[in-house]
Amino acid sequence: MKKIVIIMFLILALIVTILPFCSTAAQRADLIIRGGTVVTMDSSFSVIENGALAIRGERIIAVGSATDIASKYFAARTIDARGKVVMPGLINTHTHVPMVLFRGIADDLMLMEWLQKYIFPAEAKNVDEQFVRWGTRLGCLEMIRGGTTTYVDMYYFEDAVAEETARAGMRAILGETVIDFPVPDNKTWDAAMAYMEKFVAKWKGHSLITPAIAPHAPYTVSTDHLKQTHEFSVRHKIPLVTHILEDYSEVTQIKDKYGATSVAYLDQIGFLDERVIAAHMVWPSDEEIKTLAARGVGVGHCPQSNMKLAAGVAPVPKMLKAGVAVGLGTDGAASNNDLSMWEEIDTAAKLHKLISKDPTVLSAREALAMATITGARAIDLDREIGSIEEGKRADIILVSMNGIHQAPIYNVYSHLVYATKASDVETVIINGRVVMHNRRVMTIDETMVRMKAREYRDKIRKSLESK
Repeated sequence: MKKIVIIMFLILALIVTILPFCSTAAQRADLIIRGGTVVTMDSSFSVIENGALAIRGERIIAVGSATDIASKYFAARTIDARGKVVMPGLINTHTHVPMVLFRGIADDLMLMEWLQKYIFPAEAKNVDEQFVRWGTRLGCLEMIRGGTTTYVDMYYFEDAVAEETARAGMRAILGETVIDFPVPDNKTWDAAMAYMEKFVAKWKGHSLITPAIAPHAPYTVSTDHLKQTHEFSVRHKIPLVTHILEDYSEVTQIKDKYGATSVAYLDQIGFLDERVIAAHMVWPSDEEIKTLAARGVGVGHCPQSNMKLAAGVAPVPKMLKAGVAVGLGTDGAASNNDLSMWEEIDTAAKLHKLISKDPTVLSAREALAMATITGARAIDLDREIGSIEEGKRADIILVSMNGIHQAPIYNVYSHLVYATKASDVETVIINGRVVMHNRRVMTIDETMVRMKAREYRDKIRKSLESK
């Protein structure tokens, strides 16, 4: 009996001695991802083989080796990332997500003909709130499956886009399009601005949705109205999303009307600042590139859309060298015709090598950065997303590297840019929430979305036949 008491006393003493160390040695996390190659896209472009990260709530709380994380954290859920790359979610800096329902509606046309003869009429006949909701569900489904975790949008009924995007669990900057002619949701300028007031009041401060104002372009919005949108952006401290210099016809059109090219004209009226996210920017002069850098304007480069519409090739290497933050965007699926950021990354890297006749231009790592951390800078969210770092939002994707098209592996950046496809993305985590695991999206009913897409195709076809 005495021996038993002594043993129990020793055990109790041991527990009391080690308990304080146990409580500090292993901290609670909600989710641990371990065993993969962690491509951080941080300032040092650190790559951690057999790495891991710990997530608590909406944020990353630790990044390191699998051994290190295992010694310091425990979690109710662990995802095995062996054979996969763990990297930041992709950022699509420009799209019109509901237009996915116009995918393939009109191809192989000049931009202005495509817009004025097909897109604007099709929108007038078909776009309403339900169209926008189903288009957003389809677009979000496609983007999640391809590893896009954040996107920048400009379209109509943007409040509905916001509701569906938040329901899908995606992060987005959503710009309500304002323009100087009647559109599906607002028939007058005053109505559009009243809509904007309610839209911002509803969504500002949301954990996933950032409301924005989106004047369509310098050739579709008057000077007074452009100034009004800029003042609105400043007053509400929200982004301003727009198209600038998408096509060469804009250069001549703005110069004839205002005596200056688009960037110079917009700068003269006080429109350009760090809140502006400018899509395309295909035709800026060297002097205008300096202006963009000085004003802190972010640019969304859409190589595939620009190529398909023969709009030109944006001077991306020059802009990056000047200090302009340039991200990548798909544009809408009506002009691309998909929402795959992997194709944009691959295309951007190759296109600028071709146009410059220099194979060293826009390396694989630089191209991947445009879809992650540089893209985050372009939309002024780099303090929150774009890299895997302690304290940032947990927007993470797991990419399989076991495909036959990826074997063998020598350089992880090369494989991610030149060999990886959207279908290689296996798991998507946004704001700490797993929204896709093992290729199954858990926030959107794929069967219903496919059915509604077919219904809208038939409806849109009939509307075009009746013109």
